[in-house]
Amino acid sequence: MFYREAGEFKTSYAEDQATFPIAFDFWRFWVVIAVAFLVVPIFATDYLANAVLLPFLVFAMAAVGLNILVGYCGLVSLGTGAFMACGAYACYKLMTAFPAMPMPVVIILSGVVAAGVGVLFGLPSLRIKGFYLAVATLAAQFFLLWVFNKFGWFYNYSATGQITAPEREFLGVLVTGPNTEAWATYLFCLSFVFVFGWIARNLVRGRIGRSWMAIRDMDIAAEIIGVNPLLTKLSAFAVSSFYIGIAGALYFAIWKGAADGNEAFPIEISFLVLFMVIIGGLGSIFGSYVGAAFLVLMPVFLKNLLVSGFELWVLAIPAGIALGLLLGAIAGAVIRPLATRLGANPDPAAFWGGTVVAVVFSAVFAIGGYTGFGWPTDLVNSLEPVLLGGLIIYFLIAEPHGIAALWRTVKERLRAWPFPY
Repeated sequence: MFYREAGEFKTSYAEDQATFPIAFDFWRFWVVIAVAFLVVPIFATDYLANAVLLPFLVFAMAAVGLNILVGYCGLVSLGTGAFMACGAYACYKLMTAFPAMPMPVVIILSGVVAAGVGVLFGLPSLRIKGFYLAVATLAAQFFLLWVFNKFGWFYNYSATGQITAPEREFLGVLVTGPNTEAWATYLFCLSFVFVFGWIARNLVRGRIGRSWMAIRDMDIAAEIIGVNPLLTKLSAFAVSSFYIGIAGALYFAIWKGAADGNEAFPIEISFLVLFMVIIGGLGSIFGSYVGAAFLVLMPVFLKNLLVSGFELWVLAIPAGIALGLLLGAIAGAVIRPLATRLGANPDPAAFWGGTVVAVVFSAVFAIGGYTGFGWPTDLVNSLEPVLLGGLIIYFLIAEPHGIAALWRTVKERLRAWPFPY
């Protein structure tokens, strides 16, 4: 088996906390990164970049930032859209005020500005938490967007109130403006997501991350053992807002090229990123990427599956299998408690029930993805929020740690297979 350990040979804390305890995971990760950097840009078209790749990368960055605050520190925030707007407007002001400043520096400084604003609105977390903190961050959503639209300095007194990204080059390649190449914008965003994803992963494994998790689990006990709640909560708001501000800058400068505060960063953006974190997995950097991919790809997948069929028939097979496996996992989780109540053995019932559901739906979706079910487009658009709401309810009840926890369970069982434990 390629996914197996022959005993425990860890002799240090670093080895025990390794991100990839199994060699297969390590090599698989670098293969995926190599494909993302070397192969995907070759096939990146304008449609693929603007409809799939750039939305995924931008929202993955925002989801990582929000997960640091909500999943690791346990502080609720509904102001993600406002902090993304901070990054976008800061990026615009820096691009217009300092034309010679390199774009990576502009993006990073935009995140720093958003971090400062996040710390300011994070001050109430020292006194309140839970629902009251959510309302306080929700106030930031409305207040900041009002400020950006009220004072003309933020949009350089434009008659339309819209901000537009001027053309900028990096390493001799155009990365902003209407004349950019799809591969250039994709690689620029991917580099930021990769580097800051690696930084976030190491942050949560270190002293700062352990302080965040101590505050999340029990803030009073954390303070007793020496964790400073003031610095810990404000650092979580700062780092979270920094990541979200970078996402907003990438959203404005690289993906959209223009933005209007009220239309580009509404409260729906805040809820969308929160749903990504919930479905992907609270307290998991990997779950942030999974949740972003799921919610970005779901509308595209449903339209190709239920309306017209996939243009590339090869994509219909893996897409159908992936959706079938997801439904099979959900079915197995539902069957398990039912089998227990009926007096049956829950493990075989859940396994075989989930397997049957996975096989049947994989075949149905694979065939449907090739031919298309021919559903009306408006019906499919109405189906998206229904599926999203159902998945959120399911994960909050059955698996609060999201898809990342399901994947972690599958890996643990593969490490012990064919033994039961």
